Amino acid sequence: MQGLSAVLITRNEAHNIVRCLRSLKGLCDDIVIVDAESTDATRALAEAEGARVVVRPWTDYCEQKNFANALALHPWILSLDADEALSGPLRTALQQVAATGFSGAYRVKRLTNYCGYWVRHGGWYPDSKVRLFHRDHARWEGSHVHETLALATGTSIHDLPGDLLHYSYPTLASHHERIERYSTLHARKLYAAGKRGSNIKRWLSPLAKFMHGYFVQLGILDGWAGWHIARLSARAVYLKYAKLKTLHATT
Repeated sequence: MQGLSAVLITRNEAHNIVRCLRSLKGLCDDIVIVDAESTDATRALAEAEGARVVVRPWTDYCEQKNFANALALHPWILSLDADEALSGPLRTALQQVAATGFSGAYRVKRLTNYCGYWVRHGGWYPDSKVRLFHRDHARWEGSHVHETLALATGTSIHDLPGDLLHYSYPTLASHHERIERYSTLHARKLYAAGKRGSNIKRWLSPLAKFMHGYFVQLGILDGWAGWHIARLSARAVYLKYAKLKTLHATT
């Protein structure tokens, strides 16, 4: 079986890290975590599960992830977030690929758990991501808002069966907190690029976001979870443009 390193970056993930690491048991013989000076039990819990933890002050997502990849014992990297875990079928698929030999890069479907409900509509599924790759042929790039994995030209991408389980929003409050934080980052990015949001865009864009997610992408089929996702996604768009307007008014 070909060696595989699991790589994570963390910051105060004590509530997630054990679930994530236990889903890797028997698959990865090397687990490396770069922790951004957590103040909770993240490091102790990770080390108790057999992970190697390196503490590094936070810079940005790309730098942290690329630094972590360089620490891995194996060149083949399985990149995860602490709030993710492998499903049984995905574990089996990864074991089969490791047994026959890796090639190119591998994409997985990500299934998000929203306050206890698995969301399959509204544009949230399959949310496919490349998460298994050779570190010499891939690098994390992008802004402080969203990082992307840049693959070497010509890299073939294979789709794996099974889901990567994403425990992203345990409560509605956690969703509110995230949209507050990310709308600020998005507003700053737009401001730095010289963008201005008109009043029409400020009001119509959130409405369009809600209608698209709830009706066009069938978020309505996810019941109460779909409703909250659609309305809070619309609120995120509204806040982004409202904060952009404030930045222009105060600078």
